[in-house]
Amino acid sequence: MTQNKRIVLSSDHAAIELRQTIAKHIEAQGWEAVDIGPTTPESTHYPLHGQAAARKVASGECALGIILCGTGQGIMMAANKVAGIRCGVCSDTFSARMIRQHNDANILSLGARVVGEGLALDIVDAFLNAEFEGGRHATRVEMIEG
Repeated sequence: MTQNKRIVLSSDHAAIELRQTIAKHIEAQGWEAVDIGPTTPESTHYPLHGQAAARKVASGECALGIILCGTGQGIMMAANKVAGIRCGVCSDTFSARMIRQHNDANILSLGARVVGEGLALDIVDAFLNAEFEGGRHATRVEMIEG
């Protein structure tokens, strides 16, 4: 996959606990979790957190990202505004695997109010264990990048 084993994690206030659980889970698999918060439950703005994580991936500081909010949708939209980011929100393992294999996604978005902890960890594993297939998919990713 990549020599860079750093994954940035960020969320809004709705997903702090799940984000921290995911950080421990990926660290147990040998990844370095770069958790950029937040750490307190006060209401916060998911676009700021999604874009901050996306900038770390786009710059190469982190190989991949995992971001969370209540549904995963809003933070995903914010992250995708950063050039070079291909982020998809997933609620199942098949989609998580496919966004890596076919779309070369570099950020996974999850909805903390949509998936439970066990499923979230399975989705993370599917995302991290999949690799981009290239070939005809590379042409399509180039079209996305414009």
